[in-house]
Amino acid sequence: MASYVLVSTPQSLENTIAQLRRHPVIAVDTESDSLYRFFEKVCLVQISTPNTDFIVDPLRVDISPLGAIFASETIEKIFHAAEYDILSLKRDYGFSFANLFDTMLSAKILGWEKVGLGSLLETRLGVKLNKKFQQYNWGRRPLPAQALKYAYMDTHYLHKLRTIQLDALAAQKRVAEARAAFRRLTRITPAVKTFSPADFWRVKGVHSLSDHQKAVLQSIYIFRDEYARKFDMPPFKVMSDAAMIHLVQTMPRTLSALKKTKGVYHRLLKQYGHDLLAQLHQSHPDAHPRRRNGGNGMSPAVLHRYEYLRSWRNSLAAELGVEPDVILSNDTLRAIAQMNPSNINQLQTNAVLGEWQFGAYAQTIIDALNALR
Repeated sequence: MASYVLVSTPQSLENTIAQLRRHPVIAVDTESDSLYRFFEKVCLVQISTPNTDFIVDPLRVDISPLGAIFASETIEKIFHAAEYDILSLKRDYGFSFANLFDTMLSAKILGWEKVGLGSLLETRLGVKLNKKFQQYNWGRRPLPAQALKYAYMDTHYLHKLRTIQLDALAAQKRVAEARAAFRRLTRITPAVKTFSPADFWRVKGVHSLSDHQKAVLQSIYIFRDEYARKFDMPPFKVMSDAAMIHLVQTMPRTLSALKKTKGVYHRLLKQYGHDLLAQLHQSHPDAHPRRRNGGNGMSPAVLHRYEYLRSWRNSLAAELGVEPDVILSNDTLRAIAQMNPSNINQLQTNAVLGEWQFGAYAQTIIDALNALR
């Protein structure tokens, strides 16, 4: 097994890029610190050629020169579950991407039951990955040798997995479908991290609360976000959703009672316990928080079209033995439901479908929508 090359200086990065340019296919992965920071960042970039594994440390060296590699049309980049990696690299460095191969998306298109990297490597290559560092804080320095080994193993076997999947895709005559799906991945854009007090409606268990309890929940939901930002912590580590629900149901009045609530960060209680109690017991006269449009922003007519299209998409996915988002994502279905095209030209003009999707599903979508008119 090849040993890894740690890239942490401008010269070593320059040498690495020179080697990467010699290969038509490379494998890529990233590690971030999302479990430990409110404002997450890319902490490692792993890149493997067929014979060398590189670990690039963006906390030690400016990785902007890698942008040309990611944007190259002549170098294929293999990812597993590329969406998160692409969004993270676009967010932090403004990179653009071309010529991708996603092993998780390929597994979904092929209809394979288990699509996680560990499962795929074990069932297809007989390789069992060490899961010890799955939730590791990659923002720490120095990184232990075991953590670095875990990191490069995520890309070390992707070349072999890609070869197996390409053969399987060709056998099913689905290479064009896969390539079209990979191209769509290159166009995803990172959303600006925003906070809305109305997002408390996403907390599991909110609908079982009284109106007053919902108002209290919204208050501590806002309090949690403010604390998380101030101390650069993920909100769930400040206070879990389950803990917030428990607090509004039990309404503790003392710090000692607060400390008995599982899922509340103890440092929060030491510094801001009294403030949290105040949030719980502040006055909420006539508080009746309402969720507009059921939280989906769609009118009843649009929602009806969306649900109709989603039912069709899910039935087709079951028939083909693939996951529904392989055919069309929910976001795409929402866009189509909103525009409500009545003919092929209208659907094509709005460009919500990729080339392969348009050829495969456009007429069926138009027929379905016209049947509802």
